[in-house]
Amino acid sequence: LNRGFTEMHCMSGHSNFVSCVCIIPPSDLYPRGLIATGGNDHNICIFTVDNPAPLYVLKGHKNTVCSLSSGKFGTLLSGSWDTTARVWLSDRCMMTLQGHTAAIWAVKILPEQGLMLTGSADKTVKLWKAGRCERTFTGHEDCVRGLAILSEMEFLSCANDASVRRWQISGECLQVYYGHTNYIYSISVFPQCKDFVTTGEDRSLRIWKQGECAQTIRLPAQSVWCCCVLDNGDIVVGASDGIIRVFTESLERTASAEEIQAFENELSQTSIDPKTGDLGDINADELPGRDHLKDPGTRDGQTRLIKDNEKVEAYQWSVSEGRWIKIGDVVGSSGATQQTSGKVLFEGKEYDYIFTIDVNESGPSYKLPYNITDDPWLTAYNFLQKNDLNPMFLDQVAKFVMDNTKGQTLSSSAQFSDPFTGAGRYVPGFSSGSSTVPAADPLTGAGRYVPGSASNAVAPLSGVDPYTGMDAYQSASAKVENIYFPKKDAVTFDQANPMQILGKLKELNCSATEEHKLTEDDLIILEKLLSATCSTSAEMPTAQQLQTLWKALNWPEGIVFPALDILRLSIRHLTVNENFCSDKDHVQFITLLRKFLNPEGKQANQLLALRALCNCFVSQAGQKLMMEQRDEIITQAIEMKSGNNKNIHIALATLTLNYAACLHKDNNIEGKAQCLSVISTVMEVIQDLEAVFRLLVALGTLISDDTNAVQLAKSLGVDSQIKKYASVSDPAKVKECCRFVLNLL
Repeated sequence: LNRGFTEMHCMSGHSNFVSCVCIIPPSDLYPRGLIATGGNDHNICIFTVDNPAPLYVLKGHKNTVCSLSSGKFGTLLSGSWDTTARVWLSDRCMMTLQGHTAAIWAVKILPEQGLMLTGSADKTVKLWKAGRCERTFTGHEDCVRGLAILSEMEFLSCANDASVRRWQISGECLQVYYGHTNYIYSISVFPQCKDFVTTGEDRSLRIWKQGECAQTIRLPAQSVWCCCVLDNGDIVVGASDGIIRVFTESLERTASAEEIQAFENELSQTSIDPKTGDLGDINADELPGRDHLKDPGTRDGQTRLIKDNEKVEAYQWSVSEGRWIKIGDVVGSSGATQQTSGKVLFEGKEYDYIFTIDVNESGPSYKLPYNITDDPWLTAYNFLQKNDLNPMFLDQVAKFVMDNTKGQTLSSSAQFSDPFTGAGRYVPGFSSGSSTVPAADPLTGAGRYVPGSASNAVAPLSGVDPYTGMDAYQSASAKVENIYFPKKDAVTFDQANPMQILGKLKELNCSATEEHKLTEDDLIILEKLLSATCSTSAEMPTAQQLQTLWKALNWPEGIVFPALDILRLSIRHLTVNENFCSDKDHVQFITLLRKFLNPEGKQANQLLALRALCNCFVSQAGQKLMMEQRDEIITQAIEMKSGNNKNIHIALATLTLNYAACLHKDNNIEGKAQCLSVISTVMEVIQDLEAVFRLLVALGTLISDDTNAVQLAKSLGVDSQIKKYASVSDPAKVKECCRFVLNLL
């Protein structure tokens, strides 16, 4: 009977060490599933089960890929030392998660669609939804090394601070578990329950049941790098001696007596360095002799040290066998070097040494932590200050430290100052609070012009255009056809009252400062520009008119909105569009509009800037510019969701829809991923049904004729977000469009 595992393939594809492995579940295309590996060469290799060479290689990370997790619909999440995580779908990167300030050591995809977790050397865990950071969990005092999912609502994290924490998705830390004496590298949960296992730098595998450490299994290797629980409940661990070991509760699968004896012999011959702190404080002179092993232990995994001749031995109690098993010889003293990263932990931090200092015979002893990179005099001074001891001991303590660390070379400092990021990087997150500025024009007057008032709705193009809010095309007997998507052309904001806009411009011009004031000639020029761009006249806008408009667009924030409205209307004209969006001036133009997409800014300006961006899509030049600047524009525009102004929400939805139409033409999957993330994020906060409708059309356009986009939308959980709109009775277009989208999903 072969109880073990046999090697099937030796797969190769990386140019340097492999740091993580993960299984991608079976799919129609790959019924036996796939294997993903992350490496020090910055790449991820994807293998089929039968071939030793990679099926494809995922490139994009800029440093070691050290963690992988697979989700539904073929999604893969990767974490890297480059401080980012990436979401992949088959062989393409869909989105990059940016926000951590140090290496990402652990990643996990949660069972609820669209939710992902990352754990980092910046000591935090972050929760991401649809590619945006929703929440940051703080509490660990050192690098987070592992994550494990307990349920849709709870997860575990383990860290270099030697603790495990249990969290609620809502942000609350429910429990902290202590037991390990050094870094914890890996954590894995038993199937169908909340019990779990951990491994770490203290040579041990620990099994936790009902929140307590129920069993400790020592291994003949300092670093136990990883563990996983198989479906049958067996525990697999990989350690720094290059051996994988499987532990089981099942009698059928237990190793033979010879193998168990060989394991115990190997364990009994290991050398345990007391400096690692794995066994607590050791004072060899006070240890009992071999007779001490006649007394039974009180709990499983209890360790006992004895002195036999001049040798110190460590034993561990096994409840199941009712005996003490030797787990190694304790060797060396404080000057020993360490082969692995086994530093000593003191108050949650790592040190090369922890000295015990007795200041006088009768008093207590004090712990003095020390790294080789520290200044011994400063360390001694701080130690005396902290423990309120007499400063006259300074020379004595410093000399003691130097004598006991002789010959130690400088190791690289273990401080996690972040080697990875540059400053000034954009961190996705939510804007706080919404602007309280009402959309109404702050300056009153009869027949006033209010940008974004209800009369500024989309102009009806024909009786069956779903954007008009007219349900003229509905007939009870006819089978409803999908007239909604994929949308091919841009949706624009055309409604205009040029006289009101000019009236407001003149009124505000009176209150403008001298440097901003427009001359009478300027006002006449702008009137001509409006007339040329809003009527069907053959007049062409002139360069002089556009220069005057640019001057007005640089008015102060409080009075600029009529100029923005003139821009919104005139940018639809081919000449104006090509002028502002051409290679020569486009940077200034987009910078100007993005300036108004500030969550703290005036809502009138936010609204008109969004509408102007939507109207840019009418020509090739505008589309090209909008696509080139997509990342920056979408990143800023999405912050506009936090207010409660429905007109702003409609404009934001329209911008997304215009992007979707362009992306559908180009079949740009990375861009589609970004738009899907926007749709998922904005759907959560908007109430207005016209905005919802436009987002549904955008969603339908993005996923039409693209199975990858369909899979990605499902993995983000968009289908469950939109279901409620399938039963909206008025306007009927919302329900119909939603049902067409759900059919695709």
